[in-house]
Amino acid sequence: MSKATGLCDPKFYGLKKILEDNVASGKELGASLYVNVGGKAVVDMYAGFVDEAKKNPWAENTKTAVFSTSKCITNLAALVLVDRGLLDLDAKVSKYWPEFAVNGKEDIEVRHILSHSSGLSGWDEPVTMEKIYDLEGSAKLLAEQTPWWKPGSASGYHAMTQGTLIGKLVKEVTGKSLEDFIEDELAQPLLADYSLGVKESDWPRVAPIVPLPSLPFTSNADPDSVLGKTLKSLPLKAEYFNEPPMRRAALGGSNGYGNARSVGTIMSIISLGGDVAGKKFLSQKTLDRIFQVEVDSIDHLELRRYKWGPGFALPIEDDSKIPIPQGNVCFWGGWGGSIAIMDADRKTTICYVMNKLGDDTGCLGTDRTWAYVEEIYRVMQE
Repeated sequence: MSKATGLCDPKFYGLKKILEDNVASGKELGASLYVNVGGKAVVDMYAGFVDEAKKNPWAENTKTAVFSTSKCITNLAALVLVDRGLLDLDAKVSKYWPEFAVNGKEDIEVRHILSHSSGLSGWDEPVTMEKIYDLEGSAKLLAEQTPWWKPGSASGYHAMTQGTLIGKLVKEVTGKSLEDFIEDELAQPLLADYSLGVKESDWPRVAPIVPLPSLPFTSNADPDSVLGKTLKSLPLKAEYFNEPPMRRAALGGSNGYGNARSVGTIMSIISLGGDVAGKKFLSQKTLDRIFQVEVDSIDHLELRRYKWGPGFALPIEDDSKIPIPQGNVCFWGGWGGSIAIMDADRKTTICYVMNKLGDDTGCLGTDRTWAYVEEIYRVMQE
């Protein structure tokens, strides 16, 4: 099964070869790639295996954990509510969640949460995964604590807390859980096979994650730094995504399960001007805001420069790590390599999802990720 199956426009046969070579060499175990241009899928292919024993091939309906690529869909859900007038990016969080306005958080705005600049990148107290799975309880802990830096002044990647905070806001303004809102308002209308957590009936078609031993951040940090404090409250291991408690949870920042097609189909809402399959999800006003810089700083956690709009990272000029063009383009990825890129200038959505984590430990893709992306853009420039 090193041969890729599915749709591939002949122009992208070079991309197909890269995927097949990666599977044949063992760099990939199983993976899916999706490219949508102008509302038409030009690549929707997959290759490799679900299991390390290589007995079960990756199939059209295989899904797996996409890690922090989940944040793309979670933040899109929040932006849909902004478009409907139920949330305001420039409003104080306490307008919707009054208990939040204590201990220096009185002026935190919704946009600060979506741009990882609220000062709440972790919990004051060390938490277990069981506490994080308790969405109301973990949100209450964040509502009680003090920001770790001046909100809005810099980003500090909200690895686990962003999903908790946005989930709470979604619940406050709609009465629905984030899990249900995504299912009812995004996945189901677009027939996209994506969910927070995954139903037990679907477990047989979930590709287990093949993990790396390290967390997606450096572990030798000063314990009093933002990074050090965040790591103390981040009891996360990749193996958890293969286990029942994580699969039954609904963590907006990390435990979305899908494939390249399902993630790409939903995220094409941004690339295609807010309209997909005859359905209107976002207005031009909201789309324009997505590409406005909210914070441009050295990130407190990832210790590199980021530009964040409300919901997504934006390209940085002359950034050799991220070969994404300038313009109305936004993106984010997940631990081990998965990624979603929304290029509104070219009306193009790119998505990659895999089950074998790559060697780079952050959320900015791996060598595999960027080889695929570079080939896609090379073809598009011809």
